[in-house]
Amino acid sequence: MSSEAARPDPVSLRGLAHPLRVRMLNALREHGPATATLLAQRLGQSTGATSYHLRQLAQYGFVVEDPDRGAGRERWWKAAHTRTLLDDPDLAREAPEETEAYLRGVASLYAERVDRWLGERAALPEQWRDVPTISSWRLRLTPAEGEELNRAIFALVERYRHDDAAGPDTPDGAEPVDLQVQLMPFLRGPDEVP
Repeated sequence: MSSEAARPDPVSLRGLAHPLRVRMLNALREHGPATATLLAQRLGQSTGATSYHLRQLAQYGFVVEDPDRGAGRERWWKAAHTRTLLDDPDLAREAPEETEAYLRGVASLYAERVDRWLGERAALPEQWRDVPTISSWRLRLTPAEGEELNRAIFALVERYRHDDAAGPDTPDGAEPVDLQVQLMPFLRGPDEVP
């Protein structure tokens, strides 16, 4: 898996514009290589569906066959990149339906993560009990301030060890932690009172 991020263009974004594909790609990134059958079991889908969607993800370069696994007709797949970035400001204009479909899939995945964490949080060891948060702030920002906040958040996160960079120098006690950030402008209509 390349540590370089996938940066879809309007054409390749079609490969991710489906909620099951978003979930499958995430499962491959989180749990490592899998067959269509393993993904079907993990995600509660049919093997036919996961097989079809794996081929679509492969066609657009988001997954690749794992040459170190499999025998005969058994095909193992792995994520081609550790993450996906939609950082092209023109993408939403050039591929609005695909962008929305992908983002809705990501939002659904984020909601599933929160739900899974809520179900597991009571079992957290004592040293992890004060770490998690689900917080929300209502800010009033200009577009320039929103961009500045976004850059500051990304810069802060870059200071920390990424899961794909974990190795022999990773300190004892370091565990996978999901950090989700949503910066969502809700613009007032012209007749709304500030």
